[in-house]
Amino acid sequence: MRPTISPRVHIGEVIRNAVVFNPETTQDVLMNSDLLIETVARFFSLLHEREIDYVLVGGIALLQYVEGRNTEDIDLIMAVSALDKLPELSLVTRDGDFARGKFGNLKIDVLLTSNPLFEAVRKDHTTSKRFVEQEIVCVTVEGLILLKLYALPSLYRQGNFTRVGLYENDVATLLHIHNPPLQSILRELAKYLDASDLKQVKQIVEEIQQRINRFDERG
Repeated sequence: MRPTISPRVHIGEVIRNAVVFNPETTQDVLMNSDLLIETVARFFSLLHEREIDYVLVGGIALLQYVEGRNTEDIDLIMAVSALDKLPELSLVTRDGDFARGKFGNLKIDVLLTSNPLFEAVRKDHTTSKRFVEQEIVCVTVEGLILLKLYALPSLYRQGNFTRVGLYENDVATLLHIHNPPLQSILRELAKYLDASDLKQVKQIVEEIQQRINRFDERG
Protein backbone atom coordinates (compact mmCIF):
# COMPACT_ATOMS: atom_id res chain seq x y z
CA MET A 1 0.00 0.00 0.00
CA ARG A 2 1.40 3.39 -0.99
CA PRO A 3 1.17 6.16 1.61
CA THR A 4 -0.99 9.11 0.55
CA ILE A 5 -0.01 11.57 3.24
CA SER A 6 0.36 15.25 2.41
CA PRO A 7 4.02 16.28 2.59
CA ARG A 8 3.12 19.63 4.17
CA VAL A 9 1.86 19.17 7.70
CA HIS A 10 1.03 22.50 9.38
CA ILE A 11 2.14 21.97 12.96
CA GLY A 12 0.56 25.15 14.29
CA GLU A 13 -2.85 24.31 12.83
CA VAL A 14 -2.71 20.72 14.10
CA ILE A 15 -2.03 21.88 17.65
CA ARG A 16 -4.56 24.72 17.51
CA ASN A 17 -7.28 22.37 16.23
CA ALA A 18 -6.53 19.82 18.95
CA VAL A 19 -6.86 22.55 21.59
CA VAL A 20 -10.05 23.99 20.10
CA PHE A 21 -11.82 20.62 19.87
CA ASN A 22 -10.72 19.42 23.29
CA PRO A 23 -13.85 19.64 25.51
CA GLU A 24 -11.63 20.27 28.55
CA THR A 25 -10.06 23.42 27.08
CA THR A 26 -10.88 26.48 29.15
CA GLN A 27 -12.47 29.60 27.65
CA ASP A 28 -9.38 31.78 28.08
CA VAL A 29 -7.22 29.23 26.27
CA LEU A 30 -9.78 29.05 23.45
CA MET A 31 -9.70 32.82 23.07
CA ASN A 32 -5.91 32.72 22.60
CA SER A 33 -5.77 29.56 20.48
CA ASP A 34 -4.90 31.42 17.26
CA LEU A 35 -1.66 32.57 18.90
CA LEU A 36 -0.48 28.96 18.90
CA ILE A 37 0.23 29.10 15.17
CA GLU A 38 2.61 32.03 15.64
CA THR A 39 4.14 30.46 18.77
CA VAL A 40 4.90 27.19 16.96
CA ALA A 41 6.62 29.02 14.11
CA ARG A 42 8.66 31.12 16.54
CA PHE A 43 9.69 28.04 18.55
CA PHE A 44 11.10 26.19 15.55
CA SER A 45 12.75 29.36 14.27
CA LEU A 46 14.60 29.68 17.58
CA LEU A 47 15.75 26.05 17.40
CA HIS A 48 17.14 26.75 13.93
CA GLU A 49 18.71 30.13 14.72
CA ARG A 50 20.51 28.79 17.80
CA GLU A 51 21.58 25.59 16.01
CA ILE A 52 19.96 23.47 18.71
CA ASP A 53 20.20 19.73 18.08
CA TYR A 54 16.76 18.09 18.30
CA VAL A 55 14.55 15.47 16.66
CA LEU A 56 10.79 15.84 16.26
CA VAL A 57 8.95 12.72 17.50
CA GLY A 58 5.47 11.95 18.83
CA GLY A 59 2.12 12.75 17.27
CA ILE A 60 3.30 15.56 15.00
CA ALA A 61 6.06 13.41 13.50
CA LEU A 62 3.53 10.60 13.07
CA LEU A 63 1.46 12.83 10.77
CA GLN A 64 4.23 12.67 8.18
CA TYR A 65 3.52 8.93 7.85
CA VAL A 66 -0.14 8.31 8.78
CA GLU A 67 -3.34 10.33 8.75
CA GLY A 68 -5.69 11.68 11.35
CA ARG A 69 -3.80 12.02 14.65
CA ASN A 70 -4.40 15.18 16.72
CA THR A 71 -2.06 16.33 19.45
CA GLU A 72 -1.72 19.40 21.66
CA ASP A 73 1.98 18.83 22.38
CA ILE A 74 5.27 19.00 20.52
CA ASP A 75 7.53 16.06 21.38
CA LEU A 76 11.29 16.34 20.88
CA ILE A 77 14.40 14.31 21.61
CA MET A 78 17.05 16.65 23.01
CA ALA A 79 20.10 16.64 25.26
CA VAL A 80 20.01 18.40 28.63
CA SER A 81 22.75 20.70 27.32
CA ALA A 82 20.48 21.73 24.44
CA LEU A 83 17.86 22.89 26.92
CA ASP A 84 20.38 25.39 28.26
CA LYS A 85 20.36 27.12 24.87
CA LEU A 86 16.61 27.67 25.11
CA PRO A 87 15.89 29.55 28.35
CA GLU A 88 12.52 30.62 26.92
CA LEU A 89 11.36 27.03 27.48
CA SER A 90 10.10 26.97 31.05
CA LEU A 91 10.44 23.47 32.52
CA VAL A 92 7.40 22.33 34.47
CA THR A 93 8.52 18.82 35.42
CA ARG A 94 11.63 16.68 35.09
CA ASP A 95 11.40 12.95 35.75
CA GLY A 96 14.39 10.82 34.82
CA ASP A 97 14.78 10.86 31.05
CA PHE A 98 11.67 12.99 30.47
CA ALA A 99 10.93 16.69 30.86
CA ARG A 100 7.86 18.79 30.23
CA GLY A 101 7.92 22.50 29.60
CA LYS A 102 6.01 25.43 28.18
CA PHE A 103 7.05 27.87 25.49
CA GLY A 104 4.47 30.58 25.91
CA ASN A 105 1.17 28.70 25.72
CA LEU A 106 2.73 25.80 23.80
CA LYS A 107 3.32 22.47 25.56
CA ILE A 108 6.68 20.81 24.89
CA ASP A 109 7.55 17.25 25.95
CA VAL A 110 11.25 16.36 25.85
CA LEU A 111 12.78 12.88 25.69
CA LEU A 112 16.31 13.33 27.00
CA THR A 113 19.30 11.68 25.35
CA SER A 114 20.48 10.45 28.74
CA ASN A 115 18.28 7.47 27.80
CA PRO A 116 20.37 5.23 25.49
CA LEU A 117 17.45 4.37 23.20
CA PHE A 118 16.50 8.03 22.75
CA GLU A 119 20.11 8.81 21.90
CA ALA A 120 20.21 5.92 19.40
CA VAL A 121 17.05 7.23 17.70
CA ARG A 122 18.59 10.71 17.55
CA LYS A 123 21.74 9.37 15.91
CA ASP A 124 20.44 6.66 13.61
CA HIS A 125 16.75 7.16 12.86
CA THR A 126 16.20 10.69 11.61
CA THR A 127 15.35 12.35 8.32
CA SER A 128 14.58 15.86 7.11
CA LYS A 129 10.88 16.57 6.51
CA ARG A 130 9.25 19.67 5.08
CA PHE A 131 6.48 21.11 7.24
CA VAL A 132 4.58 24.32 6.48
CA GLU A 133 6.67 26.14 9.09
CA GLN A 134 10.09 25.00 7.79
CA GLU A 135 12.35 22.01 7.18
CA ILE A 136 12.52 19.99 10.41
CA VAL A 137 14.65 17.06 11.60
CA CYS A 138 12.09 14.31 12.11
CA VAL A 139 12.15 10.72 13.33
CA THR A 140 11.82 7.95 10.72
CA VAL A 141 9.14 5.27 10.63
CA GLU A 142 11.57 2.80 12.21
CA GLY A 143 12.43 5.30 14.95
CA LEU A 144 8.76 5.90 15.75
CA ILE A 145 8.11 2.18 16.05
CA LEU A 146 11.14 1.77 18.31
CA LEU A 147 9.94 4.53 20.63
CA LYS A 148 6.36 3.27 20.81
CA LEU A 149 7.28 -0.37 21.39
CA TYR A 150 9.83 0.67 24.01
CA ALA A 151 7.14 2.61 25.90
CA LEU A 152 4.46 -0.10 25.87
CA PRO A 153 5.64 -2.31 28.79
CA SER A 154 5.81 0.74 31.07
CA LEU A 155 2.34 1.87 29.96
CA TYR A 156 0.95 -1.59 30.73
CA ARG A 157 2.48 -1.46 34.21
CA GLN A 158 0.92 1.96 34.76
CA GLY A 159 -2.47 0.65 33.65
CA ASN A 160 -2.69 3.46 31.08
CA PHE A 161 -5.24 1.77 28.82
CA THR A 162 -5.88 4.82 26.64
CA ARG A 163 -2.23 5.35 25.69
CA VAL A 164 -1.66 1.61 25.25
CA GLY A 165 -4.47 1.57 22.69
CA LEU A 166 -3.13 4.63 20.88
CA TYR A 167 0.43 3.34 20.74
CA GLU A 168 -0.53 -0.14 19.58
CA ASN A 169 -2.76 1.34 16.88
CA ASP A 170 0.04 3.68 15.77
CA VAL A 171 2.45 0.74 15.46
CA ALA A 172 -0.12 -1.32 13.55
CA THR A 173 -0.81 1.53 11.13
CA LEU A 174 2.89 2.24 10.52
CA LEU A 175 3.59 -1.46 9.91
CA HIS A 176 0.65 -1.83 7.56
CA ILE A 177 1.33 1.26 5.48
CA HIS A 178 5.13 1.29 5.37
CA ASN A 179 6.15 -2.35 5.92
CA PRO A 180 9.47 -1.53 7.67
CA PRO A 181 12.02 -4.25 8.55
CA LEU A 182 10.33 -5.44 11.74
CA GLN A 183 12.84 -8.10 12.76
CA SER A 184 15.66 -5.59 12.49
CA ILE A 185 13.66 -3.19 14.69
CA LEU A 186 13.09 -5.90 17.31
CA ARG A 187 16.79 -6.83 17.29
CA GLU A 188 17.72 -3.22 17.99
CA LEU A 189 15.04 -2.88 20.66
CA ALA A 190 16.46 -5.94 22.44
CA LYS A 191 19.52 -3.85 23.39
CA TYR A 192 17.36 -1.56 25.55
CA LEU A 193 14.75 -3.82 27.18
CA ASP A 194 15.12 -6.54 29.78
CA ALA A 195 14.08 -10.09 28.88
CA SER A 196 10.61 -9.81 30.41
CA ASP A 197 9.72 -6.55 28.66
CA LEU A 198 11.13 -7.80 25.36
CA LYS A 199 9.00 -10.94 25.59
CA GLN A 200 5.92 -8.80 26.19
CA VAL A 201 6.74 -6.54 23.23
CA LYS A 202 7.18 -9.57 20.94
CA GLN A 203 3.77 -10.86 22.02
CA ILE A 204 2.23 -7.46 21.29
CA VAL A 205 3.86 -7.36 17.86
CA GLU A 206 2.65 -10.87 17.08
CA GLU A 207 -0.92 -9.85 17.96
CA ILE A 208 -0.60 -6.73 15.82
CA GLN A 209 0.64 -8.78 12.86
CA GLN A 210 -2.31 -11.13 13.27
CA ARG A 211 -4.67 -8.13 13.15
CA ILE A 212 -2.97 -6.87 10.01
CA ASN A 213 -3.23 -10.31 8.37
CA ARG A 214 -6.95 -10.56 9.19
CA PHE A 215 -7.48 -7.06 7.74
CA ASP A 216 -5.58 -7.89 4.55
CA GLU A 217 -7.52 -11.14 4.09
CA ARG A 218 -10.80 -9.21 4.17
CA GLY A 219 -9.54 -6.54 1.79
